[in-house]
Amino acid sequence: MSGTILIVDDEPAGRETLEVILDGQGYTLLMASNGVHALEIMRVAQPDIMLLDVMMPGMSGFEVCQRVRADADIAEIPILILTALDDRKSLLAGLDAGADDFLTKPVDRYELLARLAGIMRLNRFRRIQDERKKLEAAHTELLNAYDATIEGWSRAMDLRDQETEGHTQRVTALTVRLAETYGIAPSDIVHVRRGALLHDIGKLGVPDAILHKPGALTDEEWVEMRKHPTLAFEMLDSIEYLRPAIEIPYCHHEKWDGTGYPRGLKGAEIPAPARMFAVVNVWDAVTTDRPYRAAW
Repeated sequence: MSGTILIVDDEPAGRETLEVILDGQGYTLLMASNGVHALEIMRVAQPDIMLLDVMMPGMSGFEVCQRVRADADIAEIPILILTALDDRKSLLAGLDAGADDFLTKPVDRYELLARLAGIMRLNRFRRIQDERKKLEAAHTELLNAYDATIEGWSRAMDLRDQETEGHTQRVTALTVRLAETYGIAPSDIVHVRRGALLHDIGKLGVPDAILHKPGALTDEEWVEMRKHPTLAFEMLDSIEYLRPAIEIPYCHHEKWDGTGYPRGLKGAEIPAPARMFAVVNVWDAVTTDRPYRAAW
């Protein structure tokens, strides 16, 4: 076993006895001769467990227990009370004070080692669980930050492209609903949503003179405009967490009959999320007022 144990006993003989029992067991041992010193060590060293005597001058073991449990920084450290008091009242008093376990003196070597081993294993399990929860919380926080960034990008693209207000938010919400109805797995819906939000990110590479041209585009200008799905692919493919969301930005201008761009994909060659988004995108276009026509 391994771990740090704080031994608290006002009698040198009591501390020495425990030291002999624990010698060679792989534990790091800390010593305190009174309650005040024990609390100081607890706050600094934060041991894995405290072996605590009850009958001590100045501050009893029960009071030490209560103070540990009242201190948020050390409240979760296990406490094993060792005492010559073996009556039921003392046992209940120790447990009420916050002790985790109770052994009577003289301590049986094997019983003590067994109790310590059990507590140490439980401590390790709790630490692993705590670390896992912290990692999960950090991961969730990071994903939320990613998604907030994507939302910001999508709003910026709407402004630059002078789209109808709220276009990206509308097509994203409707594409997600359609994907859910279609039966796409919840774990993949997040990628559908990100792809929809970023569907026109490639237009960041299209010159303003073309993107904002009030009249019809020339053939040469259409060549430049139709590069935006490929530009989207090049921008997103190097970002690992966005790679699964590429299908919509890259393929939403493909057409079922193969006349779309950039690759001329045909039928089911077009990824399902891109096909769903294409339908939603047209739906939003024809059901929204535009400067050149009223909504259908």
